[in-house]
Amino acid sequence: MDVKLEIKKRADFFNGQLEKFLKEGHPKKLYEAVRHLPLAGGKRLRPCMAMISCEAVKGDVIKVVPLAISLELIHSFTLVHDDIMDKSKLRRNLPTVHIRYGEPTAIIAGDLLFTKAFESMHNTSGDCSIFKNVEFGLVDCVREICEGQQMDMEFEGRQIVSEDEYLEMIRKKTAVFFQFSAEAGAILGGGTKDEIIALNEYGLCLGLGFQIWDDYLDISSNEQTLGKDIGNDIRNGKKTLIAVHCLNNATGEDKKFLQKIFGNEKATEQEIRQVFDIFKKVGSIEYAKNAALSYCTEAKKAVNVLKESEAKQLLFELADYSVSREK
Repeated sequence: MDVKLEIKKRADFFNGQLEKFLKEGHPKKLYEAVRHLPLAGGKRLRPCMAMISCEAVKGDVIKVVPLAISLELIHSFTLVHDDIMDKSKLRRNLPTVHIRYGEPTAIIAGDLLFTKAFESMHNTSGDCSIFKNVEFGLVDCVREICEGQQMDMEFEGRQIVSEDEYLEMIRKKTAVFFQFSAEAGAILGGGTKDEIIALNEYGLCLGLGFQIWDDYLDISSNEQTLGKDIGNDIRNGKKTLIAVHCLNNATGEDKKFLQKIFGNEKATEQEIRQVFDIFKKVGSIEYAKNAALSYCTEAKKAVNVLKESEAKQLLFELADYSVSREK
């Protein structure tokens, strides 16, 4: 099974539905800003996750389209606001919304994307109690994403963060969205209690592994050049699993050097390279890689209870892809 092709098939279908929903409006500039990021492409992993989960419990994928749109709009809303906070200039090889339309309009566009997400949810058909269950789940999901984002920012100002704290932060900031996407797709697809629990666990483990693999890629894919992003993460005190593991396990002069350089905005390129070398020496890069692979294994174990189907096989393939991708 070609997992990229299978995801693309679903993403192409989803893109058509999303464009129909995100109509132009007035004021024109605001709606252009609203459409800018969601219609610029992207992996569409969250809406695809909801669709595949629905398929895995033999549900009708059409029933999860409003949910899928809602998931992508929530994701876009967080990215628009993240880009403002991070002062990012590019997203998906395009100018970020605040660069293209100005920061005030970008803030309003993010707010409107959030509103449109719940508008889409109200296009959900079927039993009212099921709809309320899923919508309350979405509310909880957004709350945790906001909490995770704040934790991430606060961790940058701390010298030491425990691994448990780091895992709780990425659970809230990243994994909970995958978890909700998989669970809600199963609920709207009419899954049994056991199927819903299994897909909830699958989404959680996949999300944790996905984020940790990002940590790993940020370092390993740039090992020869130590690109700008790696240097900035170190200068900003960004707490990835690699950094958390190293800060908690380095000893002697290595630990003193890390404490001096990590979070130092004036760190030189040579000092950044030394930090990278300590990451390797302590084994923190390999540690993060193995942690991501372990979560992938747990994700696959979680869905063993599902009946055999192409969708179940795709869930297996997607878990493997999340910790083998190169970007």
